Amino acid sequence: MNNKFKEIAADLEQKIRSGQYPPETLLPSEPHLMRLYNVSRETIRKALGELQVQGLIQKKQGKGSIVIDPNRFAFPVSGLTSYRELQQNLGLNSETVVLTLAEQQAPAELQTLTQWPAGTDVWHVERLRKVDGRGAILDIDDFRADIVPQLTKKIAQDSTYAYIEGKLKLEVAYAQKAITVEPATRRDRELLDLGQENKVVVIRSLVYLEDNTCFQYTQSRHILDKFRFVDIARRRHI
Repeated sequence: MNNKFKEIAADLEQKIRSGQYPPETLLPSEPHLMRLYNVSRETIRKALGELQVQGLIQKKQGKGSIVIDPNRFAFPVSGLTSYRELQQNLGLNSETVVLTLAEQQAPAELQTLTQWPAGTDVWHVERLRKVDGRGAILDIDDFRADIVPQLTKKIAQDSTYAYIEGKLKLEVAYAQKAITVEPATRRDRELLDLGQENKVVVIRSLVYLEDNTCFQYTQSRHILDKFRFVDIARRRHI
């Protein structure tokens, strides 16, 4: 059966999430899993590959597959995925609180960073993402108001990309991202459940349409203990 590896991956995922295979322990070896599921090594390796993509295991040469805490969600840093899509794909128990929604002139430093014309108006949006009742992400966005008009609290609470792509028929193409770990600000400490940490992961992005127009600048501030930041790196000869 072509999708047998998906069934095996789903079964192993359930066992990981139920605690049968706890974090920091090894999954059974490939030969053991081959006997357990009565399938080939290739099928087992495809199943384990699925779990690795989901961020549930990490393969260690000479050791096997180590289980990763399933409560730390794999947050992709390459590609462009809306928060609502992440919420659905990762099964997040999440709530979005719109803290600020205002149309205003872009500050001079933002105009310089984005190369937007002087006097550009933006929608300034601040949203708190709560996961399992905890303040986990503070998203701060600026959208060019001439490209994204009539932004409402409902749209901001639901999905701005669904509005931009579905209603406005614009194609969001790519983003330039920078990722840093920084000391938490006073606002971070007020809104995010940092625990004993005093640092946050900050992802800053310039987001472009298919015609290379920069229409959004976003700053996404994350608590350290809820997410793992993942990417797929391909070797490139230079």
